[in-house]
Amino acid sequence: MSNLVPPHGADSLQPLLLPQTERAEEAKRAEHLKPVPLSSREVSDLFMLGMGAYTPLAGFMDEADWRGCCEHMQLADGLFWPIPITLSCTQELGDSIGAGEDVALVDGEAGELLGILTVEEKYAIDRELECSHVFRTTDPAHPGVGKVMGQGPVNLGGPVRTLSEGHFPETYAGLYHRPADTRAMFQDKGWSKVAAFQTRNPMHRSHEYLTKIAIEICDGVMIHQVLGALKPGDIPAEVRVKAIDALVNNYFVDGTVLQAGYPIEMRYAGPREALLHAVFRQNFGCSHLVVGRDHAGVGDYYGPFDAHHIFDTLPEGSMKTEPLKIDITFFCYKCGGMATGKTCPHTAEDRLAISGTGLRQMLAKHEPIPAEFSRAEVITVLQEYYDSLGRQ
Repeated sequence: MSNLVPPHGADSLQPLLLPQTERAEEAKRAEHLKPVPLSSREVSDLFMLGMGAYTPLAGFMDEADWRGCCEHMQLADGLFWPIPITLSCTQELGDSIGAGEDVALVDGEAGELLGILTVEEKYAIDRELECSHVFRTTDPAHPGVGKVMGQGPVNLGGPVRTLSEGHFPETYAGLYHRPADTRAMFQDKGWSKVAAFQTRNPMHRSHEYLTKIAIEICDGVMIHQVLGALKPGDIPAEVRVKAIDALVNNYFVDGTVLQAGYPIEMRYAGPREALLHAVFRQNFGCSHLVVGRDHAGVGDYYGPFDAHHIFDTLPEGSMKTEPLKIDITFFCYKCGGMATGKTCPHTAEDRLAISGTGLRQMLAKHEPIPAEFSRAEVITVLQEYYDSLGRQ
C-alpha cells in the first residue's frame, strides 16, 4: 500500500500513452487519417495527458467540461479542474470532420505524428469568457490570452491515444520523469509527504530558502522544472539543471531533494495556474505545493498573493495536494540571513530583494553578484552560460 496522496479523481494513474508494442500499428493507421495540427501549447497538453499528469482526463474537453471548467472550475461530472485542456482547429478543417471520426494529431511546427483523437464533439468557444475567467483579463498582451484569442474557432473534444512523447525522454534523460516514475522514487525513499517546488529559473537564495522550509515540513522536495516552451530570455533547462545540481550538492542534506522535469508550456494564468500545478502535482505523488510570490504570474496582472488566496476559496475536498503558502522572501542585513515579511521586523532599507529577473540582468551585464543573492557555485555555472552567448 502506498502512503502517497492518490491520483486526482481516480484510484490509479490514467496515462494515455500507448504501449510501445501498439504504437507502430496505430501510427500506420494514422497515415490514412485527417491530420490536425497542434499548437505548442496543445502539444504540451497532449504530452501531459500521455504521461498521466492530467489524470483522470481521457482527452481534450468537450463543451460541457470546457464551460464548467471556465465558470466553476468543475467538469460536467463535478470533478474539480481549474484550467481548460482543449484542442482547436480552423473552421474549414472542423467542417470536414464528422462526429465519431478519428483524426491524426500532428505537431504543427515539426510535423511529427503525436497521437489519435476520436472526435466526439465539435463546438465553438467564447474566447472572452474563457480569458476573463481563467486569466482575469482579456488583454491580448497577456501571453496566455494571446494564445486563446489566436486559436482556431472550432474545438474538437474527445478521447486521445498518445503515440509519442516528442524529444523529451531523450533530451532530458535522467530528468524527465512521469508520474508513475516519481511515485516509485518517493516510495523507494520512504517519503509520504512530498512538496513540489515549481521553477522555470535557476534557483537563487530565495528559492533555496523556500525549498528548505518545505523540507522542514515534509519528507523531501521535488524540484520540478518546466521543460516546455518558455519566454524569450529564459535560461535553457540543461543550464538550470547544472545550476540546481550545484546548489543541491553543496547546500542541501543528501537524500532530501529530487530534481525532475515535465513537458508543460506555461500559460501564466497566475492563481488559476497555481491550482492546476497543485492538481497535477497530486498525480506526481506530491502532498504539498510551494506557492510563493506571484506564482505563475506575468507582468502586473495578478497581486503578489492572489495565488495564495485562491486556495481559500475552494470547496473542501477539491483536491488532496495542499499549498505551502510562503510570504515574500529576501535577505535582511539586520537579521543576518534570509527572512520573510512574517519573520523580519525591519524596513525595506535593510532588505535585499531577490528575483530571477534581477539575477539574469546582473549576469548579462557581468555585474558583481552579492553572496546574499546567489550561491557562488550557482553563479559560476550561470556566468559560463552567459559568457557563451557573447561568443556566439
